[in-house]
Amino acid sequence: MSPMIIAIDQSTSATKAVLFDAQGRVLDKAARDHRQIYPQPGWVEHDAEEIWQNTLAVIGELTARNRAHLDKVACLSITNQRETVVVFDRATGKPLHNAIVWQDRRGDPVCQKLRDAGHEQLVLGKTGLKIDTYFSASKLKWLIGERPDLAAKLGNGNALIGTIDTYLIYRLTGGNVFATDHTNASRTLLFDIGKLRWDEQLCNLFDVPIRALPDVRESAAQFGRTDACGALPNRVPIIGVMGDSQASLFAQRCYRQGMAKATFGTGTSVLLNIGSERRPTGKGAVTALAWVWRSQPTYALEGIINFSAATIEWLKNQLGLIRDTAEVEALATSVPDNGGVYLVPAFAGLSAPYWSAEARAAIVGMTAHTRREHVVRAALESIAYQIRDVLDMMQAEAGLAVQSLHADGGPTRNRFLMQFTADLTGVELRVADVPESSAWGAAMCGLLGLGLHRSLDELAAIPRQVQIYRPQMQAAQVQQLHTGWLKAVKRVL
Repeated sequence: MSPMIIAIDQSTSATKAVLFDAQGRVLDKAARDHRQIYPQPGWVEHDAEEIWQNTLAVIGELTARNRAHLDKVACLSITNQRETVVVFDRATGKPLHNAIVWQDRRGDPVCQKLRDAGHEQLVLGKTGLKIDTYFSASKLKWLIGERPDLAAKLGNGNALIGTIDTYLIYRLTGGNVFATDHTNASRTLLFDIGKLRWDEQLCNLFDVPIRALPDVRESAAQFGRTDACGALPNRVPIIGVMGDSQASLFAQRCYRQGMAKATFGTGTSVLLNIGSERRPTGKGAVTALAWVWRSQPTYALEGIINFSAATIEWLKNQLGLIRDTAEVEALATSVPDNGGVYLVPAFAGLSAPYWSAEARAAIVGMTAHTRREHVVRAALESIAYQIRDVLDMMQAEAGLAVQSLHADGGPTRNRFLMQFTADLTGVELRVADVPESSAWGAAMCGLLGLGLHRSLDELAAIPRQVQIYRPQMQAAQVQQLHTGWLKAVKRVL
């Protein structure tokens, strides 16, 4: 009997349940959006109870349509938006405050005070991360300071802290398992990624009681059993828990040092496998725990690009240059080049490797001969330029060369963008047919934990379709184009 896996993909905008077979084929899926709550400018929250109810709903919808196959479900896996944090009641599992989302900036003053006090090197050395409100700890410090009642409950053990995976595991197991995995723990600013444990010094720095934090397990470990409140006929193990970016890296089989992946979406997440040893980083990339397998950590450098597909949406929604995002490839290829036009999408500053919050977007190089096709092409090209910049930074900081670049996400259907990215980076670009990459990554980890595959090499051998884009552009042309981009960026910094 061929096993099946249900993977929960709890993202920033929605909760999805995906039914996979052991070869990664999507057999069925169900999804529900949740509300985005904006109490004031710069604040972003989610109703964690709504997320829990949506999780039950999508599992229920999926199982109702597939009752004849439910006896084949071997485990339930979870991938989730990282850094978003929930404080919930130990007795009931119900949230005591809205989840504070990774995008939320209310912790900025907290972070600035810590930077001013000279704590940056301490935090970087232990966590591999910058002091930034993007991560969980400053959100918690703010919440604990604003809510003395929550601080008291956390102090006496009546309240618990978790990222979304922890919260869902707690609810799915009826409060029997309070745990997270290494990939999610490593995004909190409270976890020592060298010693693989919560750090008391960091917890004290952010006023977080260490007793309120979950047990930390390997992603392929078991996190209890669940019947999803009766949606499943039998209790199945929860195995395969990973943050979404790491799960995508896992799904792309970037198991060896020098393998990188880029997830194209609203923004782009770039991860580079740097192997089993941490490497010192400068001001550009941050270090992530890619996964821990058989007590052996694998590390990655991570760079986030804020505007990728969002730049194309801006052309459509704000400028009216296109009617549908599907037409951008035809428009971009209708002209032989960008006509000297560069679009720098610094709509909310520039992230890695520039890290300039003050930078603002610009279109440079326009003349009287510039057409909308040139601007559309420049917008598409900006995605590839940013990936080139991030990979250059990572290679310099890690002291290793990128061997291959694996891509996923909706924009990978744009053949011009994929070829241009291969040309600019000088690296073979591999686009795999992985329609639900993060969910499949968690499910693959579940296969590993179940013992259905005994090694990463066995996982890598699972058949799949891959489209390969090889660099074709002459080196001199690549250099000329990239120099033009760097000049354009310099104008907005």
